[in-house]
Amino acid sequence: MFFDVDGRGSDIFPTVYALWMVPELLPVFVLKGGEVSRFVIGGADLMFPGIIVPPDGLPSFRAGEPWAAKVPGNPAPIAVGSTTMSSAEALKAGLRGKALRITHCYRDLLWETAEGRCVPNAGFFEDVVFEDPSLLQASHDSDLTEVAGETSIDQQKNPKSDGSEESLDVNELQTDSAPALATPNGDENDTTAEVTEGVADLKLPDTVSANDQDDQLTLSTADVDSLLDKCLLQALHTTVKDKDLPLPGSTLWSNHVLPCRPSGITLNIKKSSYKKLSKWLQAKSTSGLISVKEDKHKEEVMLFSVNRKHADYSSFKPEKRRVEKSEQHSVQSANEIRSSKTLEVAEIYKPSVHVNSIFSPVGADTGKLFSASEATDIVFKYVEKENLVKPTNKSVVVLDVILCDALFKGAIKKGTTYPTEIHKKDLGSTFVSRMQPHHVVTRGNESVVCKGALKTIQLLTERRQGNKKVTKLSGMESFLIDAEALASELQKKFACSTTVAELPGKKGHEVLVQGGVIDDLARHLIEQYGVPKRYIEVLDKTKK
Repeated sequence: MFFDVDGRGSDIFPTVYALWMVPELLPVFVLKGGEVSRFVIGGADLMFPGIIVPPDGLPSFRAGEPWAAKVPGNPAPIAVGSTTMSSAEALKAGLRGKALRITHCYRDLLWETAEGRCVPNAGFFEDVVFEDPSLLQASHDSDLTEVAGETSIDQQKNPKSDGSEESLDVNELQTDSAPALATPNGDENDTTAEVTEGVADLKLPDTVSANDQDDQLTLSTADVDSLLDKCLLQALHTTVKDKDLPLPGSTLWSNHVLPCRPSGITLNIKKSSYKKLSKWLQAKSTSGLISVKEDKHKEEVMLFSVNRKHADYSSFKPEKRRVEKSEQHSVQSANEIRSSKTLEVAEIYKPSVHVNSIFSPVGADTGKLFSASEATDIVFKYVEKENLVKPTNKSVVVLDVILCDALFKGAIKKGTTYPTEIHKKDLGSTFVSRMQPHHVVTRGNESVVCKGALKTIQLLTERRQGNKKVTKLSGMESFLIDAEALASELQKKFACSTTVAELPGKKGHEVLVQGGVIDDLARHLIEQYGVPKRYIEVLDKTKK
């Protein structure tokens, strides 16, 4: 009924026998059709692309948790294993890679050692695909023959009074078959029977209390709709940032909306008037609160922007929610580890002498730093204040002397006529290009603002004496990465020697890593330090 993986008593799993009697004993991944089960039963681990993701997203789980796997529409699990990563890591990886490391499945060696002690109902394996479909019937016939001796398959069915037949359930077969497999050791047989009866009588406590169930049952469709809107607004105020957009609808739901629901309340989109996540997001887009668009490649709705000037957004006051102890305990260590590695990079702009004449009339401070969207708002405020929109074409702005000089003075060649109007779609970008670019880099509690465009990290692999490869890394200081700490980390990760040296004639340091690990190093900077891919330059001189 249970087995110990390593013999140390630390990882104990239920067998498929136990799960047939108590299917709710473990949480379950549902496979995408019976075809996937052929690989699982054949000995392969379960991958995320082979799992059906529920409409409300994956449930929360941690790495190393015991889970089972089953086929759609069938309550009987066919395999048991442990998760290889947490749900948060799975979403970050785009639901790619290994989901479940299978430790036991139907018809493996563990099954063979106990074959016949529990004969499955034939309906248990509807939709399960084996290498040869005849194997299932042959195995099932063999089980029934061993248990019942001379009794045929037809005799394993219970006749009804009206002449029809009904298949025996698992508990009936287990009770009937156990004595037939009695071993010479009577004590061992008694122990087996006791364990069997104990698992059959096992009752699992409900995870939801009676009071919570009563609260959920009283929620009407209108209440669920109202709760959905409240959770969305709470998420838009607290966790959804503009820099994270566009955002898949499933990620918005699982990582932002669901965590904002009240404690003890189950939020189910199917119990709302919308029935589907996509329809709900489309309705919010129609109201003007958000902007969404369907991604035909990913086959889901994407959140592209949030209207933070919308009446519903402005009137909503977000709640200050306390983190539950269980959640706090599970994520505290991870947050402490990642807090020093969380990176935010933002491009900002400072008003230059060219555009100062635009900031003053609208009351904007020329000594502050502005994002591109904030700078665009300022120039449009000036256009509105001076009433420069062309009456005959609302998409065109007529340039007065001040705005024309701000946009084009010094940028137009001598002898060339200055433009008299500009399209609205070009106004913002032209205005921002006349400002001084800066960038702000934030990692944890540390933040730095630097003038000019953000310099990239350079990765270079070259050959040295003895045809040995070495990988050089420089420019990490721009992203608040300590060279000594990084070198020590890479030494352990790649099991190689690393050194740190000052760049000749330049500020900063260079990390030298023995070996051609340029691709792995770039991936490490992206995944562990959050460095955007566009800020990493890679040059491999060892390739011809």
